[in-house]
Amino acid sequence: MKWINFPLLGSSTCDRELAGLIVWAIVGMVHWCPSSLALAGSPHFHNHSPTEFSARLFWKTGGRVTQAQLFVKEDRYRIEPLGGVRTDLGYAGILIIRLDKQKTWYVLSQRRMIMSVPFTSDYLLPFSVHLEGELNRTVIGESVVGDQPAVLYEVVVKNPLGQLERYFEWVDPEREILLKLLSQDRDWFVEYRHVVISSQPDYYFEAPLGYRTIEAQEVQVPRG
Repeated sequence: MKWINFPLLGSSTCDRELAGLIVWAIVGMVHWCPSSLALAGSPHFHNHSPTEFSARLFWKTGGRVTQAQLFVKEDRYRIEPLGGVRTDLGYAGILIIRLDKQKTWYVLSQRRMIMSVPFTSDYLLPFSVHLEGELNRTVIGESVVGDQPAVLYEVVVKNPLGQLERYFEWVDPEREILLKLLSQDRDWFVEYRHVVISSQPDYYFEAPLGYRTIEAQEVQVPRG
C-alpha cells in the first residue's frame, strides 16, 4: 500500500488538525479516521447539486480559524486556501474536488504537478439548509453573518448513530442559502461570506494544461 505523507501548515497539533481540515479538502481519505479532521463530528448533509457560486470560506477546528476562497460548480469545488497547503512536494495553492471523478487534486504550480487522492463522502461541505436527520428547527431571530442579514435557527438532528446533536444555523432569508453552521457540541463551524451566485468557468475545475498527475492511493495525516 502506498502512503503519501503531508506535514501541513507547521508542526503543532493544532496545525495538524487544520491540515486535516484542508486535506479534508473537503475531500477525504480512503479510510475514515474518527479524529478532529475536517468537520470533525459534523452531521451528514443533503448535498444536492448546489447553485453555482463563489464565496469566502471560513472554518474552525481545534480552536483555530482558517479561510479560503471557494468556487462551486454543481459536483465540483475549487478551494484556494489562504497561504496554501504545504506538502512534501511543495505548496499547493489550489485544491480541486471532483465528485464526478471521486478525486481530490492538489495543484502544485511550482512543480507543474497535480497530486490526485481518492475522495470519500465523509468530507462533503454542507450547502443545504436542511440537515439529514433533522428532527426540529426553531427560529431564534434575526442576525448577520459578516455583513449579510440572516435568520438564526437552532436545529436538532439525530446522527447515524442515533445520537442527538444541536446546531446553530444562519440562513440568507432572501436567497434561502446556508451562510453558517455551528455545532453546539463540538468546537467547529463552517461559514460562507460574500456569497455570489453566478456561473463559474469550467476551467476552474480542470487540471491545468501541461501539468502531470501523480495518483496516490491514500493520504496519511501526521499525528502527535
